[in-house]
Amino acid sequence: MPTEPSPPEPLITHHSSLITSIGAPRPRLEGPAKVTGAERYAADYTPPGTLWGKALRSPHPHARIVRIDTSAAAALPGVAAVLTAADLPPDTRVGRQLRDLPVLATDRVRFVGDKVAAVAACDPDTAEEALSRIEVEYEPLPAVFEVEEAIRPEAPLVHDPTLIRAWAVPRQVVPDLPNTCAYETWRRGDVAEGFAAADLVVEETYRWPTQHQVYLEPHACLVQIASDGQVHVWASNKAPYLLRRYLAACLGLPAARFVIYPLPVGGDFGGKGSAMDVPLAYFLAQRTGRPVKLVMTYAEELLAANPRHGATIDVRLGLRRDGRLTACQTRILYNGGAYGAFKPTANLMLRGAEKGAGPYRLPHLQIDAYVVYTNTVPAGHMRAPGMVQTVFAIESAVDAACRRLGLDPFAFRRLNVVGDGEPSPAGERYRDVRAQETLDAAEAASGWRAGPPLAGPDSTGRPVLRGRGMAIANKHPRGGGQHARLILDTDGSVTLVTATPETGTGLHTVLRQIVAAELGLSEQAIAVRLADTDDFPFDEGVGGSRLTQMLGAAFQRCAKAARAAVLRAECSPPSGDGAQHPGLRAQDVRNAVAANGGPLVFDADYETAPFGGVTAFHVHVAEVAVDPETGQVVVERLTAAEDVGVVLNPLTHQGQIDGNLVQAFSATLMEDLDVRAGQPAVLHLGDYKVATIADVPPLTTALVESPTGPGPYHAKSIGEGPNTPTAPAIANAVYDACGVRITDPPITAEKVWRGLHQPD
Repeated sequence: MPTEPSPPEPLITHHSSLITSIGAPRPRLEGPAKVTGAERYAADYTPPGTLWGKALRSPHPHARIVRIDTSAAAALPGVAAVLTAADLPPDTRVGRQLRDLPVLATDRVRFVGDKVAAVAACDPDTAEEALSRIEVEYEPLPAVFEVEEAIRPEAPLVHDPTLIRAWAVPRQVVPDLPNTCAYETWRRGDVAEGFAAADLVVEETYRWPTQHQVYLEPHACLVQIASDGQVHVWASNKAPYLLRRYLAACLGLPAARFVIYPLPVGGDFGGKGSAMDVPLAYFLAQRTGRPVKLVMTYAEELLAANPRHGATIDVRLGLRRDGRLTACQTRILYNGGAYGAFKPTANLMLRGAEKGAGPYRLPHLQIDAYVVYTNTVPAGHMRAPGMVQTVFAIESAVDAACRRLGLDPFAFRRLNVVGDGEPSPAGERYRDVRAQETLDAAEAASGWRAGPPLAGPDSTGRPVLRGRGMAIANKHPRGGGQHARLILDTDGSVTLVTATPETGTGLHTVLRQIVAAELGLSEQAIAVRLADTDDFPFDEGVGGSRLTQMLGAAFQRCAKAARAAVLRAECSPPSGDGAQHPGLRAQDVRNAVAANGGPLVFDADYETAPFGGVTAFHVHVAEVAVDPETGQVVVERLTAAEDVGVVLNPLTHQGQIDGNLVQAFSATLMEDLDVRAGQPAVLHLGDYKVATIADVPPLTTALVESPTGPGPYHAKSIGEGPNTPTAPAIANAVYDACGVRITDPPITAEKVWRGLHQPD
């Protein structure tokens, strides 16, 4: 069973090596391999005899499959196999928690991009040609694309409701509404009473678009089945042990039959946790007796991967004249797409739904969140899943309320934000809350008290309207379990062994710093090795902003045990907490290993409950200029105050903050998968606009440091939280500048122009 976190380690004073390791701006361990092209990703593995697989995808959002003819494709020279659902075991489905996604569509397709058939051929061009020769006859069926339409009584059904209930996982709640995949609610007090006590009630509907993660490496996988039946898998996947579990459940094989090799992941942002095409590669490899590799094109990524959920959010806030909140009622409809297979949570709800009333002190609240099936691309997780959408809605509504009451946005949040020991809207009781300090830091760093930016010309001389806005959010790491191993070898070397891949966050660099600090060794003396799934009992992989806390703590335990063992071998007692002690030498390690008669191996697990009581706050301020003639919005500055505990590596830590800000900035002003009648209108990165370095405004960061983090040396999570307040801060700044409230990002010039020149 998960246990509560151990008490935090003392601040970084307990031995001298920490001065040069923890808190030092170390460059990324894997950086040279990446910039020289030496790093190997899943698509780079091509053993002798490898075939290339490709999938034929549906052009219809909802249709019955009448007939499939694969004879012409099978007759093409170089084609080794052609598969349809008829060639697979009956009802072969895959999913993380909910297995509702067929490996190949059986009787129906449910979104544009649903896989209907697959081929394996000698090269990608031959495989592509074979797909073009497969004939499929479809009978189009009524489809539903918007969440509001999907839950109406007369809506076309994406799935048979009896099957949804049959598939239900233990914590999944399936309400009696058409096309609902999951439901969760949070309630306190009586919202009717709360609104009756309010002097002002504001309400609005907000919409967030479907958004792709835009990782650099598309999904890729290679499957090779050995003569003994062992299945070897190389995949672009952040959670190898979970992938093994998904494959075992889908294919009906023991988990021990699979060996998953952890690989570097070229960007994750939440999107690399599913099995994706691995089951299909398995069946093609089984049919052909050869290794099979599938690499998705970026058109396929945008068409059929697992983007961020679009959402429709109704917010109703009640306030007294002094700004105190009396009630909040929020309804969240997440567009889950055609399948729930990509959601990893046991109840299939996005965890960000619990932020549906913000981080505020509320006597009365009601949050109702739904995941809704539609005939669109199945959605999955993306950085701060579900939270980006809800924070945008709540913080926009709060800003509207502040405007109506004439309240300063900082003063309002100081008045209403939760404090130590108080329950959050989701019922979590926080300790060591740093919300007020983070608000202070954002206000000071942004120069908020100096007054709003002046109207005047922009850099080109055009007259512009200027404004500023702010928003607050909080995020804490999720629980789970991680495993660590440390090996001291005969040559005096130290090897850090983990099954958690590097997804671009700098994790392995920080882990090495922690081990170096505890052993008192140079970081260069410590190697990092990835273990496959035959090596460890279990590891939950990347996710939930938890790895520095959990995996870092597991390696800290390993290193403490290793140091004690070396000192015992040297007949030197370990120093107590708070004492200075000299660092180890390679010779000390060699002596201890020799005394042991072989390598010393130290294993440690670290498990925590879903919430340990400590959360991190994030306050962002945006300054914008709006061209009143065209509606063009330019963000002139972003200021981010981050509640960080103790920073272990300033270089990679700042990289996470900047990456969050740029990603959120891009989503707010540019990104939209633009699904029209079930069909994504953008199928390459020429049309799916993302920010480049030329677009990014000046970024200012203020760090709120404190000895309060739950991680090693009091570190706090930083991987997802800064992704959440940026969008509402920008939207609030646009309103401040020109009086146009954009409730549906991206905030485009056209929307602002219509608000200025064609007001409702």
